[in-house]
Amino acid sequence: MSLTLAINAVPVTPDDIQFVVDAERLGVEAVWVPEVWGYDALTPIGALAMRTESILLGTGIVQLGSRSPAMLAQSAMALQALSQGRFRLGIGTSGPQVIEGWHGVRFDRPIQRTRETIEIVRMVSAGERLEYDGEVYQLPLPDSQGRAIRSMADPVHVPIHVASLGPRNLRLTGEMADGWIGTGFLPEVADVFLDEISRGAEAAGRTLADIELTTAATVEFTDDLEAAGRRHAGGYAFTIGAMGSASTNFYNESFTRQGFGEQVQEVERLWRSGDREAAAAAVPIEIGIGANLLGTDDDVRTRLRLHRDAGMNGLRVNPQGEDHHQRLDCLGRLLDLVAEVNQETGTPS
Repeated sequence: MSLTLAINAVPVTPDDIQFVVDAERLGVEAVWVPEVWGYDALTPIGALAMRTESILLGTGIVQLGSRSPAMLAQSAMALQALSQGRFRLGIGTSGPQVIEGWHGVRFDRPIQRTRETIEIVRMVSAGERLEYDGEVYQLPLPDSQGRAIRSMADPVHVPIHVASLGPRNLRLTGEMADGWIGTGFLPEVADVFLDEISRGAEAAGRTLADIELTTAATVEFTDDLEAAGRRHAGGYAFTIGAMGSASTNFYNESFTRQGFGEQVQEVERLWRSGDREAAAAAVPIEIGIGANLLGTDDDVRTRLRLHRDAGMNGLRVNPQGEDHHQRLDCLGRLLDLVAEVNQETGTPS
């Protein structure tokens, strides 16, 4: 098993776009553009498609419910044409705070919505006439003047990657997706995620090898691993305390399944009480170190081997640095280490 390297980026300024162009020149395989409640994920990819030549361009992730499945398919097909086949559609359910608060769409049946969105996007992009009778989507609308329409655009394959954390969504990923967009992933307990994806794949007559498996990590080279681990652990306080409602927090449930249940409950309690500093201090350092690539070359090399041996295909990284050039230096250093680790298995970098 070999590892590939991708970056996370929000390319909305000339400098941001140039960073991606430079990362492509270094040999980075893909760039993933997020979508929260700032910029959208699709527009920047159109800009990147015009400035890059080989790097894969993915959304990491488009929030389901923010667009109709047919509109999502149209955007994906346009970006696939603009990029000459380099686009990857990353989707995810997000959570009720964003979907209901920002988009005004009920956060109901998220797994079923994911399944139906994948099916509809694939129908549209394959050039099929859009007739669909689902639990969430009925197309054309019943008792309406709508007609079943076929896309005017040429059919094109759009790889679909799913961001999933919970067991049901992980199994759906294994059943239907081309790739998994992981986050908050500790390779020491990879089975928490990969066993469920494998079950879904096997139920659909597939194997885990049919799914591209990637996860996110921040990269920081330093001689003080403990200080870096403590600092990056504190950054997860927002994820644990604020990225979910009191009754629905997929990140906390994920960390609980990875063995940090009592700790994340305390972090969430402190965050909701308003003590953000104490919440950050309460995040286990094991999360900061385990979910990222921190420390010396030897420390990072060890983490890379753990990801490789767990069966991961790639890492989506945030290289640290005070400016563009320092971030590129960090990225180049990491690429060298990835090449070394891949050579250990006899796999070309």
